[in-house]
Amino acid sequence: MASSLAKTNPSSRVWLQSSSTSLVDLSFPSKSISMRKPIRRTKIHCALQTPSKILTSPKLPFQILPTKDSELHSPAPPSPPSPPQWNLLQRAAAKTLDAVESALVSRERLHKLPKTADPSVQIAGNFAPVPERAVTHNLHCTGKIPECINGVYLRNGANPLHQPVAGHHFFDGDGMIHAVSINADENSVSYACRFTETQRLIQERELGRPVFPKAIGELHGHSGIARLMLFYARGLFGLLDHTQGTGVANAGLVYFNQRLLAMSEDDLPYQVRINPSGDLQTIGRYDFGEQLRSTMIAHPKIDPSTGELFALSYDVVHKPYLKYFKFSNDGIKSPDVEIQLDMPTMMHDFAITENYVVIPDQQVVFKLQEMIKGGSPVIYDKNKKSRFGVLLKNAENSNDITWVDCPDTFCFHLWNAWEEPENDEVVVIGSCMTPPDSIFNECDENLNSVLSEIRLNLKTGESKRRPIIQSSEQINLEAGMVNRNRLGRKTRYAYLAIAEPWPKVSGFAKVDLSTGEVEKFIYGDGRYGGEPFFLPRDSNFDREDDGYILAFVHDENAWKSELQIVNAATLNLEASVELPSRVPYGFHGTFVSSKDLENQV
Repeated sequence: MASSLAKTNPSSRVWLQSSSTSLVDLSFPSKSISMRKPIRRTKIHCALQTPSKILTSPKLPFQILPTKDSELHSPAPPSPPSPPQWNLLQRAAAKTLDAVESALVSRERLHKLPKTADPSVQIAGNFAPVPERAVTHNLHCTGKIPECINGVYLRNGANPLHQPVAGHHFFDGDGMIHAVSINADENSVSYACRFTETQRLIQERELGRPVFPKAIGELHGHSGIARLMLFYARGLFGLLDHTQGTGVANAGLVYFNQRLLAMSEDDLPYQVRINPSGDLQTIGRYDFGEQLRSTMIAHPKIDPSTGELFALSYDVVHKPYLKYFKFSNDGIKSPDVEIQLDMPTMMHDFAITENYVVIPDQQVVFKLQEMIKGGSPVIYDKNKKSRFGVLLKNAENSNDITWVDCPDTFCFHLWNAWEEPENDEVVVIGSCMTPPDSIFNECDENLNSVLSEIRLNLKTGESKRRPIIQSSEQINLEAGMVNRNRLGRKTRYAYLAIAEPWPKVSGFAKVDLSTGEVEKFIYGDGRYGGEPFFLPRDSNFDREDDGYILAFVHDENAWKSELQIVNAATLNLEASVELPSRVPYGFHGTFVSSKDLENQV
């Protein structure tokens, strides 16, 4: 399975996986990678877990169907939900509100949806949802699973339970976790996927259709305002309950304080238990023993030295728009630190160093008043200055935060940060996106995601930014990580998804952050994946790349999915596991060791 490494360009190496288990080493003189165009599909294909009761309005201009004959043989969905036990007033209110929504949907369908809200674009192909699947054991494995991999690899993603009735963005889907349980000693693997049972999903399943507004796909302009009014009117009449959270828990995963938590930044985390069989069970919303009373972003950070968890919470309506807090390694929360911002800012990610938290205050902001003008509440404010705030981890207030301006910088994700006290600098590694709001609002300009080093001088208040990879080798890099045993400390390598052709992922790149050298592992013709997850062999600090990359890969020609395990040091494919059903492209993952599994709460 191993192959010698040929190199014609000193800054770029490429591993190409063929249809067999062998690898072919190729070198490309430019950033473009020629790949055969996948077969175009004329329908949106997906399988739903439960039938959907759609409002009595004209049919959508597309159909959602199972993707392949094999998916038609999934376990039969449960019977349609029983009618809610409403009183006479509630039934009358429900009928009236449904009629208003039906008229609203009919009006919306007279206008073409932007690509960022068009379900026929956002959930087409392998972005389409799949049904839940109970545990399947004894999966076929090619190659030898490394002996150190014992536990469960989990990856979160958006998987809408119901067919959209109007606009839908990929980020709007219900959370589903895909779990691969691995026992390297026996070379045995099992797989399961389950919805995270959020309050939103539970209520919509009972009602048989979507009723909670979709933050990105639907809340635009006057129709978005109307949807919010309908939503709160239903709550007023007791037709639904929004007091227990509206989030989808579809983005991040973290194992902390003996609990697996699924997160999206619009709600509290949800605790999910991994059962001994490898199946998943949602325990419920988790507020850390009534300590957490606000939302928490989907990318909290665990310090590898102290075991503490650091997080942010942002609000798009009320001040303070941003709060910072942390948890001790046994789950005790610190008081909130209120950080004063002039306007609510999208705060999807942040970074930690050994002593600081690094908080991006960027140009993608929330302006709800834009809906009154007919626009989206998520906008790029070109008049605002991007900046980073550097705050001591143990700060009790934000008085001593240092703000450093960094013009025209938008990083959706930050991969790492560390301190260089000899230069009075904090170094931040992130992927800088242009146009900043292109994943939320339709635009003609192609998206670029440039891996960058950003230096923040705490003494002078100045910043410097440079691309890490040579311009001739530039590729879109999004989703990935560094060795988490070194989070907040200086790292040499980052493992990042090659997001080309955007938004698909054709492979991953191992980038030397100091030299800009790039090694590429390409999945092969018609094969695409997602976030490469780095799993260290152990806590060995002498070999930063001593570990393995785990990634779901989908073959769009064969319409089959697998888990690939790649040696992070050599980029040799060590093993691949055939999965019993399709795994849609998704978001972020984690790994829970067999030892941690035994200690779950």
